[in-house]
Amino acid sequence: MKDMFFLSLVFGGIAALTFSLTRVEKIAAPRSAKANDLVLADIDLVAEAIDSAFAEEWSARNLSHADQVNNLLVARRISLGIAGTIPSLAEIREFESLPESEQIDWWVARLLEDRRTSNYLAERLTRALVGVEEGPFLIFRRRRFVSWLSNQLFLNKPYDELVAEILTEEGLWTDAPAVNFYTRTISQNEESNKPDPVLLAGRTSRAFLGMRIDCLQCHDDFLDTVELGNAEDLRSGTQQDFHSLAAFFSDVESSLLGIRDVKEHQPYEYQLLDEDKASVIVPMVPFHAELDGKESNQRTRLANWVTHQENRPFARAAVNRMWAIMFGRGLINPVDEIPLGGPFPKVLEILTDDFVSHGYDLHRLIRVISSTQALRLNSAAEFTVTPSHENLVAVFPTIRLRPEQVAGAIAQSTSLTTINSGAHITTRLMKFGQQNEFVSRFGDPGEDEFSDRGETVTQRLLMLNGEMVGERLENILNAPSHLASLSPDLDTAVDVIYLTTLTRHPNEEERKQAVSGLSGQNREQRGEEVIDLYWSLLNCAEFRWNH
Repeated sequence: MKDMFFLSLVFGGIAALTFSLTRVEKIAAPRSAKANDLVLADIDLVAEAIDSAFAEEWSARNLSHADQVNNLLVARRISLGIAGTIPSLAEIREFESLPESEQIDWWVARLLEDRRTSNYLAERLTRALVGVEEGPFLIFRRRRFVSWLSNQLFLNKPYDELVAEILTEEGLWTDAPAVNFYTRTISQNEESNKPDPVLLAGRTSRAFLGMRIDCLQCHDDFLDTVELGNAEDLRSGTQQDFHSLAAFFSDVESSLLGIRDVKEHQPYEYQLLDEDKASVIVPMVPFHAELDGKESNQRTRLANWVTHQENRPFARAAVNRMWAIMFGRGLINPVDEIPLGGPFPKVLEILTDDFVSHGYDLHRLIRVISSTQALRLNSAAEFTVTPSHENLVAVFPTIRLRPEQVAGAIAQSTSLTTINSGAHITTRLMKFGQQNEFVSRFGDPGEDEFSDRGETVTQRLLMLNGEMVGERLENILNAPSHLASLSPDLDTAVDVIYLTTLTRHPNEEERKQAVSGLSGQNREQRGEEVIDLYWSLLNCAEFRWNH
């Protein structure tokens, strides 16, 4: 009975693969594929303003810019940036059937309506909010937080409302997942049931304001690297500034009912560097004090100030981080070290204006960035590419893929069906287990996710002969094991391999060489040659980099 069941799975998989090579699975049109023409026209106007700003900067610096790449490569960039994977063969076929002028809008719309995108972006943002560690046992649920955040992003909840909920939410870490922002900071080694105000102040300034003021925890800024105060009266930050921000969290406690504010106010006390004893520090915002409504509830007061429409560091930080997620680096770097007084790239200010004026709409922000010419520039050029070209986006920056992007691309490239929330549960579970194991061995970059690290010997060996690559290539139900025998001809087989791995068609030299290697072989040898070709492309630099 078991043998019959196994054989039915095998023949079912072969039948599905055969069908995939002729006509891949039906790809439903996204609901917003043909968004309101006025909305798309408005997005195009903003994108054109961004393109003009870059062009002015290039002209002023006497920089040449790269040519544009084709739409398939743009789709690959967008997919890796916001979904952490590459397009499937089914999606590529549907993409190529559309008029070129509609392809990118269609692809972005599809991704924004796909859980792959919200899940991936939620994980990227969670790193800035609660880190990558599992945290205190029992009272911290990182996965619940990621799942909740993914749902908010999928529903496109306005970013200011999302952040306000994180800062003010009450309840249990299981029923009100946003409170895990607080429970993550509770120490397991102390009897106190209070979240750590110092850690919370550091997270708030970095994640929501794009500013590193946690260096002020122990001393004043003696090097003039942290600007605070008001726009017309900037000054160096002080230790008092940091702890005045931390004081906003003094009333938060963890109880049997979860995170809540205590009924009786608990003053924040700290011994500053030049004082003999601890003193009470009053909650005060570190800059733009004119935007502080001074509500009675401290967390509400902080949330209203952070997300205030005129508090541009908040919107600026969100825009810069999203740009970095899509390009691999921010318009200002590091992404959480944006100076209060500038100078700011003109492109950052254009995007910030648009983000605020359209209600902190993250989906619109992604659409705008995806519509820019900057995302369409080649990484290579006929001129010598310098750091200035990359910093001013005169070329698309060449960025090494993150480990989960590599794993996601390996899984999708060896499947002829799309691995998303609509895929079979077995397919998704297999990918989940393989990806977690791969990332663990490859090495997680942690919270400092935008710093470029060189490839290690271990990482290289993992790609050359690691378990995930081997299992995906040799699994009898995956594409490589059957592609040669099921393809109508060798040209089709080679084309499919290049499309599923590198998201492009092979050039004439590549096609000729690959077809030559496959021809004249018996069925078994041809199957081995297909797997070898897959393996070679998975291990080439083009596959492992976003370019």
